[in-house]
Amino acid sequence: MDRQTIQVPIGHGLAIAADAAGRHGAPTVVLGHGGGQTRHSWDKAEVQLADAGYYAINYDLRGHGDSDWSPDGDYAIETRARDLIAVAAQGTKPVALVGASLGGLTALMAACIGLEPAALVLVDIVPKMAPQGVAKIRGFMMANPDGFASIEAAADAISAYYPDRPRPKDLSGLNKNLRLGGDGRYHWHWDQRMMTDQRADPQHMLALLDAADWTDRVPTLLVRGMKSDIVDDDGVADLRRRIPDLEIADIRGAGHMVAGDRNDEFNAAVIDFLRRVMPA
Repeated sequence: MDRQTIQVPIGHGLAIAADAAGRHGAPTVVLGHGGGQTRHSWDKAEVQLADAGYYAINYDLRGHGDSDWSPDGDYAIETRARDLIAVAAQGTKPVALVGASLGGLTALMAACIGLEPAALVLVDIVPKMAPQGVAKIRGFMMANPDGFASIEAAADAISAYYPDRPRPKDLSGLNKNLRLGGDGRYHWHWDQRMMTDQRADPQHMLALLDAADWTDRVPTLLVRGMKSDIVDDDGVADLRRRIPDLEIADIRGAGHMVAGDRNDEFNAAVIDFLRRVMPA
């Protein structure tokens, strides 16, 4: 399997880091991770998509992982959507967008401002999110601004936030989500300024969705973690009103981090959907 890391220019001297796997020229699938994660959360899905015959582009969102940070702290969802359009241009049509949480909202916005995908997969995200779940995630992401004394301390913080997921015995994978600062402490591998960027306007996206003409012709799948505190029945009903032919795959035993909780089941649901609506 061909796999390479690429740098995608996004203007103003900034670049997005991405891994690309599979045969260039095949139908393209772009993978966008959730807020506070990196592209490595999609590593297994990327490989399985390439094995299924797709060209998979797995990228770090602006301000995350190996992608550049906005010098002016601009992390508006529309700015991220323009980044995604540049990333998708590295592949060939047809293009499917798969996004988890923040990556899913970015995919929705990209579709609303001109990038019409052949298929759209939203991973445990809807525009109308459950307020308590959002508050819980924001609380976790804004905690520990001074970092952690060790990787073990970061793992303890994750376990406290997400007690249903077993604490891994091997913490080496956590290195991809942390960076060692000049202060000798471990910090999350993303720009905390995005949590205070006031340019986000949820109502703007809802207005764009209501005005969009693609929602009745782009096959769309919502992969929902049945233990999610972000996506509730009201949010699903709201999205179905906006996308009438919405398909839903319920992943039992999974929370908001669906791909991490039930990775094989999640990957199978996504690949089955893509094989039906955008064959490789």
